[in-house]
Amino acid sequence: MSSSLNLSSSSDAAESRLEQVEWVLDVPCPVEFILGSTTIKVYECAAFAPDTVIRLRQAAGSDLEVRAGGIAVATGEIVIVDESVGLRVGKILPPAGQELA
Repeated sequence: MSSSLNLSSSSDAAESRLEQVEWVLDVPCPVEFILGSTTIKVYECAAFAPDTVIRLRQAAGSDLEVRAGGIAVATGEIVIVDESVGLRVGKILPPAGQELA
């Protein structure tokens, strides 16, 4: 019987802590959708002009990386929604340094 009381009080404490930080859910967070990346030399950047093609490391059709606050959180694919471009999330990434079980 005492263990259920401990679970209840523990649950109440966790709920109280969650309520204390609930405001953070409304804080704006920059989200980036990374199509690809590469490394080029400075002189190549200086030579950019309209119609310049820059080859990326990712293969055509690869998933985009979704970064929230600069941290990779998911991957997904480009989709067309009505007349806009969107992203369909395909995989949620584990926190840095952890692997999914």
